[in-house]
Amino acid sequence: MAATAEKHAFQAEVNEVLALVVNSLYSHREVFLRELVSNASDALDQLNLRSLTEPDLLGEDAELAIEIVADEAAGTLTIRDNGVGMSRDELVGNLGTIARSGTKKLMQSLSPEQKKDVALIGQFGVGFYSAFLVADTVTVVSRKAGSAEAWAWESQARSDFEVRPGERERRGTDVILHLKEDARDYLGEWPLREVVRKYSDYVRWPIRMRVQRGEGGEKKAEWQTLNAARALWTRPKAEITREQYVEFYKHVSHDWHEPLAWTHFKVEGTHELSGLLYLPGQAPLELVERRKGGVRLFVKRVFVMDDAQEILPDWLRFVRGVVDSEDLPLNVSREILQKDATTRFIRKQVVSRTLALLEELAAEGESEVEVDGKKEKRQRYLEFWRAFGRVLKEGVYHEPEQRPQLARLLRYESSRAAGLTGLSEYKARMPDGQNAICYVSAEDLAGAEHSPHIEALRKKGHEVLYLVDPIDEWVADTLREFEGTPLVSAAKGALELGESDEERALREKKQKELAPLLARMHAALEPRVKAVRVTGRLTDSPACLVSEGQGLSAHMERRLRDAGHAVPEQQRVLEINPDHALLGRLRALAEEDDDKFRRWTGLLHDQALLAEGVLPPDPAGLARRIAELMAEG
Repeated sequence: MAATAEKHAFQAEVNEVLALVVNSLYSHREVFLRELVSNASDALDQLNLRSLTEPDLLGEDAELAIEIVADEAAGTLTIRDNGVGMSRDELVGNLGTIARSGTKKLMQSLSPEQKKDVALIGQFGVGFYSAFLVADTVTVVSRKAGSAEAWAWESQARSDFEVRPGERERRGTDVILHLKEDARDYLGEWPLREVVRKYSDYVRWPIRMRVQRGEGGEKKAEWQTLNAARALWTRPKAEITREQYVEFYKHVSHDWHEPLAWTHFKVEGTHELSGLLYLPGQAPLELVERRKGGVRLFVKRVFVMDDAQEILPDWLRFVRGVVDSEDLPLNVSREILQKDATTRFIRKQVVSRTLALLEELAAEGESEVEVDGKKEKRQRYLEFWRAFGRVLKEGVYHEPEQRPQLARLLRYESSRAAGLTGLSEYKARMPDGQNAICYVSAEDLAGAEHSPHIEALRKKGHEVLYLVDPIDEWVADTLREFEGTPLVSAAKGALELGESDEERALREKKQKELAPLLARMHAALEPRVKAVRVTGRLTDSPACLVSEGQGLSAHMERRLRDAGHAVPEQQRVLEINPDHALLGRLRALAEEDDDKFRRWTGLLHDQALLAEGVLPPDPAGLARRIAELMAEG
């Protein structure tokens, strides 16, 4: 054991982070107690779980609890537990690395307005550091279960912290707050009672406080339990207030923002199950990568597992909450969960309850909801979709049984108007003669709106969905249809435009008339194109490129290449607008100057690529041909 204290530098811009915490949450600084109690509760949960297989860890100290001790003379408030404790390395790693997900880089990217956003605080993972809202010095003394050594960690919220040997008779952790002068109200019994009751009444472990009782000079110190210590999800819904639901969410998620919605359920029958699932109000900064959190698994009110991925599919990784099973064994492991039939039942319930909650939100449209005690009009489902829609789409691919339900929850921008629309709404608006749901894929909204592939569709009044998320085309290819109506890409195949017999006959006539020209264009472009043909999908542009049948679209091909996949070059069809003035000029060039005809044809092909947002294979050659054309003009 080291005989002297060790100085360590924080692994983040601590001054900026702590200033952010204090400045952003100053009016809410009572939450420091919630965060420290939550951390103590987690430590007790971990010890309780380990004691199932290592009963000796409990020893003579088997009654697990959280204690709050106020010392007015010293000006300190101590939150202590007899949980799993921390070793020296864990103290350094857990308390010396602020916001382990790259705080320094994140801080540099935030605007001054964003740095003031309270909702960001929970995303930094700095719950422990909320202690500095009320304390100018924080000392942590901890002894890991099964160890004879105790260690102390101390910081004054500057650029470094100190670790030294400590003293603690038994396992567990003391967090000692040396309170600021303006925070000494938190040494009083009733302010502490009120905060615990408000934020932590449902914590399953007793939260005790030493209080003075008696009259005159006969006062004696005694321990009193401050919380009901009854799991919130086991209580009847009628007994639970909105505020309690919100605070429980903040407890399990460590998110400072209110949840968007929640579902509280109980299942009885062959399997017994209860749970409380939440949709966060906004996406965490690293939603795409799975972060520890998710759904906590309990068995008969005993904590078993954090972030139980076996009962929560990856495409619902934004869900937070708890699930409590009466049927699983207490010594359940991830290996057992992966094979257990009860786990499959629980997973099915979590999925169905979450999707039912989403359908309920989608059906309510704009509604009046309470936020921070105020009523306001909101479309909660669209808020959810903008934050988590990209993740939910993954379920269409991974969960075949849920595809019909998930398809009803999809939302896209479309050519009809600004704003998001669903497939059901699209289908209800389809005019007579339209027999497919049409979409176009593009890099962004502007690219989709100006795509040449949808010119005729828009002219005929057919709505087109804009698929601008990288995953969207995979989703459409996986679905193929929605409630019996096919999903069709405007950039694939011979698009069904609802032509009249007269329009079809006219197009076929032009195809025959232009057959020699089309053949020469094809010869000039080989092997870059599979064919050249007349189309009815264009009204303003001279040409566009389309994929045949189930071939990859240019958008999908580009995405795969960007992801590092070796994708062979796709031969596509060049479709031309027979009524465009450029075609008349090409017909004349075919008779007058074969070399210029070939150059113009190549330029037309490159122009079609550019219209899709694709850079031609020879950009320098394209620039040269354009310059030559301008000089000739």
